[in-house]
Amino acid sequence: MRHLQIALWGVLPYLVLVLFVAGSAWRYHYDRFGLTTRSSQLHESRLLRVAGPLFHYGLLFVIAGHVIGLLVPERLTENMHITESFYRANALIVGGLAGIAAVAGLTVLLWRRLRVRAVRLASVRSDRLTYPVLAVALLAGLAATLLGSTTGTYDYRLGVSVWFRSLFELEPDVPAMAGAPLLFQVHTLFGMALFALWPFSRLVHAFAVPLGYLARPYVVYRSRSTFAGRGGTR
Repeated sequence: MRHLQIALWGVLPYLVLVLFVAGSAWRYHYDRFGLTTRSSQLHESRLLRVAGPLFHYGLLFVIAGHVIGLLVPERLTENMHITESFYRANALIVGGLAGIAAVAGLTVLLWRRLRVRAVRLASVRSDRLTYPVLAVALLAGLAATLLGSTTGTYDYRLGVSVWFRSLFELEPDVPAMAGAPLLFQVHTLFGMALFALWPFSRLVHAFAVPLGYLARPYVVYRSRSTFAGRGGTR
């Protein structure tokens, strides 16, 4: 059991990191124009218009919560006079709502992909593996958030977070993660599986987000009636 724990929590994270970085570099080099969502909006847009933003915005808040929860030590929040009860309440309300939104959005997207024939036919082989892994990771994370915040029997900031930060020090704290409840371990394992699949699935489109559009100048359009009122074009 000791060797299995070392393999899961001491070796596997670095293998996933190497696969994520190397796979992303390979995908960018050999399939640069394939870094897209493979959008199926032309096949069906009504459900996508609701489920897409619900899933993506919920996921953004989930990721932000993970960054804060995993990287910010408990002693720092204590120095900021943030009580444990307030921290748990915030995790339950904000994290819970974000998780529910992401799960609800993903559920509708999966239902849409299964029920709409054109969307189903547009699916690729990697979707069959990516979607189940993503679903289990989200459900396990949501359950861990709800149960951990309400029962208070386990403080992940003294276990999972310590293990996560120790990875950056190249000295993995294996016992910190091995002592976590099974639900947290399942969430972590499927999270790592998701990052291992990332470069080889449609999830890679996250690297092609057009952030430049946020800072570009406005494009001014003029209707034909404007030119017609001025005597036409010259």
